[in-house]
Amino acid sequence: MMDNLLTEDTQAIILLSGVFGKDRSEKPLSLAEYSSLVRWLIEMKMRPGDLLQQENIAEASMGSGIDKQRLESLLGRGVQLGFAVEEWQRNGIWIISRSDADYPVRYKKHLKDKAPPLLFGVGNRALLSGGGLGIVGSRNVDQEGEAFTRQVAELCVYNRMPVVSGGARGVDQISMTAALETGGITIGILAENLLKKSVERKNRHAIADGRLLLLSPYHPNARFTVGTAMGRNKLIYAMADYALVVSADHKKGGTWVGATEELKRDKSIAVFVRTGENVPSGNMKLLDLGAQEWPANIGSGELSTRLADLADQRSEQTEAEPETLNLFDFQSSPASVVTQKPEEKLSEQIQPKAESVVSSGETQPNTVYEAVMPVLLPNLKDPVSVDDLSARVDVAKGQLNVWLKKAVADGVVKKHKNPVLYSAKRE
Repeated sequence: MMDNLLTEDTQAIILLSGVFGKDRSEKPLSLAEYSSLVRWLIEMKMRPGDLLQQENIAEASMGSGIDKQRLESLLGRGVQLGFAVEEWQRNGIWIISRSDADYPVRYKKHLKDKAPPLLFGVGNRALLSGGGLGIVGSRNVDQEGEAFTRQVAELCVYNRMPVVSGGARGVDQISMTAALETGGITIGILAENLLKKSVERKNRHAIADGRLLLLSPYHPNARFTVGTAMGRNKLIYAMADYALVVSADHKKGGTWVGATEELKRDKSIAVFVRTGENVPSGNMKLLDLGAQEWPANIGSGELSTRLADLADQRSEQTEAEPETLNLFDFQSSPASVVTQKPEEKLSEQIQPKAESVVSSGETQPNTVYEAVMPVLLPNLKDPVSVDDLSARVDVAKGQLNVWLKKAVADGVVKKHKNPVLYSAKRE
């Protein structure tokens, strides 16, 4: 009952490393155990799919040091896997392994044999190419940090840069929500319950629009643990071009551990931190470990350039490194995947909705909201409904409601009731 949409390699990897069904008689292979098996397979010029043949298991056991009966038991779970895959796919969840062509090249380059064998995902698979800004921080962030997070997320949208984050309460969720509400692209790397997150209404709309990818190395119904969160952190950094730490407690918490782990990594990405009078002490300590201050006064259209300049781009960012991709990669040249700047590639696939209504005035706005108001106000000379305004300016009603609510609070737009209409306030 094995799903015929999965490659034999992926089937074997799920059987060996995956968690599914109620049978827990054999513990799935750990990442270290699976990597040991991979090294033996590479040496023997074999692939994971070859282990579906009974005659290869004994030799694999001897070569990898993994108990033969355990391998046989894990690889014999085909019926249970068939039921599990059917349920996952019924809920829109797909599965890829390190042997699949669209497995993130960034993970193999950045994490090497620590790249997760399996990834469960929901949403636009084209976003697996990654890129953009990873935004991380504490779950309990103050108002100043929250406002800063929203501003940076909106700036990413204006610059067509994806926002990469972890989907957890606090900075992660604030950054992802702000990016989606302003028409941007978001990649969420989850430590828990992919299935539950994927069916949330706001996420379903963004998934349908092709602007959201939810990804997890854990079972779609996995519960949160400190271990899953720690394992997820490195995947956020590996998926992004740059990272920004909004708030971190000194020497405690997942944000601190994830940032320090990345800063110690060979060929790490540039890690920026929010600075100022009221930031947590951990932020300033990260500067001592090699992080950089988040640049002040970034022009609305220069985020990519400023970050690239500060990051001292390395030549290997645009060169293929085949020696680090020998983890059952696709055999076609990976160079074509990584030579194009990720923000350029993604902007060809998906245009942020707000981009179509950005003002072309000489003074560039600092936020998307400031950019679109000169377009919205002329259409509000007379009271108009959200439906009619949406048709006029070709912007989704949900996004218009966000901007109109802010415009009403700012005193530039008046809200009429019975029926609900909006009009620009006359000076």
